[in-house]
Amino acid sequence: MSRLLKSAAALSAIALVAACGGSGSDAAPSSAAEAPAPASKPAPATTPAPEPAADTAAAPAATPAAAPAAAPGAPSPEFANLPAPYNTADYARGRRTFKLCSSCHLDKEGAGNLVGPNLYGLFNRKVGTEPGFAYSDALKNADFTWTPDHVDEWLTNPREYLRGNRMSFAGVRKPEDRLALIAYLMTETGYEPPAE
Repeated sequence: MSRLLKSAAALSAIALVAACGGSGSDAAPSSAAEAPAPASKPAPATTPAPEPAADTAAAPAATPAAAPAAAPGAPSPEFANLPAPYNTADYARGRRTFKLCSSCHLDKEGAGNLVGPNLYGLFNRKVGTEPGFAYSDALKNADFTWTPDHVDEWLTNPREYLRGNRMSFAGVRKPEDRLALIAYLMTETGYEPPAE
């Protein structure tokens, strides 16, 4: 075991000397002269580093193709077909904000209910009517249909918006987070614009 540690220490010392360019004295270069040769081989390997840089340059181009990303401050292409102001929201922010909701809610068709109802088909649905979910009396007796504006008011402070509901979530305080979350929900839950 100590032989293995000594070998590892010796290799570490050689690597350190090679990486630092030697000790600067004339006595060490004789043994380090052999070590820099292997270190010089990695140096030519760093010369072809522009090739990996070219690969790296190609990688960002592949990333936007896989998942279109908007420039900072620009609208997300995923929301282009949504009505204003939701078409200006940031998809990544909406997805990230939805993580606050995902411990209690699912957003995929047929996925069932958790502590909260499944949100698929939320928009244009009468409040308190998701099949198979046991709503509070406050939601059962409420008389409105979920619109983006109602969802925005709800998300601001669910307890205050409809007193007596059982949702323990404190709300989404930042307007830009709510905007992005609502746009994300519209995209992920089968939103259809209301018939006019």
